[in-house]
Amino acid sequence: MPSPKFSFPATARPLALNILLQVHGGAYTDVALHRSLAQASLSAQECALTTELVYGTVRRQRTLDALITQLGTRPADKQPPVLRAILQLGLYQLRYLTTIPVSAAVNTSVDLARASGLGQLSKVVNGLLRQYIRLAATGADPLQLPDDAVTALGISQSYPDWLVKLWLDQLGHDQAAQLGQWFNQVPTIDLRVNRQQTTVEQVQAAFEAVGVATQCLEGLPWALRLSQHQGALTALPGYQEGWWTVQDASAQLVGQWVDAQPGETVLDVCAAPGGKATHLAEMMADQGTVWACDRTPSRLKKVTENCDRLRLTSVRPHLGDSTHLPQFHGAADRVLVDAPCSGLGTLHRHADARWRQTPDSIATLPPLQTALLEEAARCVKAAGVLVYATCTLHPAENEAIVQAFLQRHPHWQIQPPALDLGFKADPEGWLKIWPHRQQMDGFFMVRLVRTDG
Repeated sequence: MPSPKFSFPATARPLALNILLQVHGGAYTDVALHRSLAQASLSAQECALTTELVYGTVRRQRTLDALITQLGTRPADKQPPVLRAILQLGLYQLRYLTTIPVSAAVNTSVDLARASGLGQLSKVVNGLLRQYIRLAATGADPLQLPDDAVTALGISQSYPDWLVKLWLDQLGHDQAAQLGQWFNQVPTIDLRVNRQQTTVEQVQAAFEAVGVATQCLEGLPWALRLSQHQGALTALPGYQEGWWTVQDASAQLVGQWVDAQPGETVLDVCAAPGGKATHLAEMMADQGTVWACDRTPSRLKKVTENCDRLRLTSVRPHLGDSTHLPQFHGAADRVLVDAPCSGLGTLHRHADARWRQTPDSIATLPPLQTALLEEAARCVKAAGVLVYATCTLHPAENEAIVQAFLQRHPHWQIQPPALDLGFKADPEGWLKIWPHRQQMDGFFMVRLVRTDG
């Protein structure tokens, strides 16, 4: 369904409303946001507010809808779509953005309703938002929660019940609540310094010269975390020169798990857009060969573009189905399977992923993940290394895949690398990164070695 076009100026809140209506119509949040910001003439401050309103409202959608249902005369899903989106925006500002004056949150929401042609429904916006303010002023939370622990946590932190239950089963209530809180934060930005072109110290100095603070991360000698940066990353020093690339700390750990060495042949079977393939090339001092495989030409093109910017020559793109790689059988010293997954470890970066993924959609992934791992194993040389990694926290995509593989292939075993990370691998030998504990994206990774060579 095409989103409505409004007659008022494209400032932060009207633009955020337009984007939310696109998302409610099926658009991906990040795509709709980036496209809309590129077409609008907004100040940096307005861009930042638009981004916060859109991502925050999508993340907190269930909580906001519960408030609309409790405070209004009709359930949220029975409200006219534009009215529902306006109420979500208004309530998000009142509940979560303490720097925005209450009057501004209410008045701009009423203005949105009028400008959207809602007529008398603008009074509904005013009345519902002011009712929230009156209840909050008593010191009690206007949000009413049910007695059921799963539903209560799902409503309060805005996640589907099935996901909350998955966390509760693995972590217990307190840890699950902490994880949910972590995923509702604005994500950090981590960089991986390209040590073929520069040093961490040189990048830090260049950033400091333009007023951008960074911090080093324990166990990751090439990583820098930006502190509260706003604006285009491509405008930062060294981007065009290939000094660094954006890559979360946990994704950088995958490269360390592989531990590629100069002169080796390395296979990245799901390489696009190239973050891990280029990391492996950098670790190898750009000496040897990294085969970067993907089945989509447009995504493989991004690998080539990233290699060009980072000045790396050892990466070779390979177009094809990564579940069928006979030309690489027995040819690779190390193989990485960064498997397609549900992305449940990166919910803070993908605001709508919590609503798009379902138990049914996740159930379609293990067969593909298994096929990729099986074919990757065929490509490893005797005594070679195979790393399986995902950015999800779902056991069906992680532990279950590896355990079943080891049962089928007794000549393979887990071999945790000797790394000083500040935290330990699980007793089984794999590493499962819980974001609320390690302060990085949720990831699973395991290193497997052949014992028959």
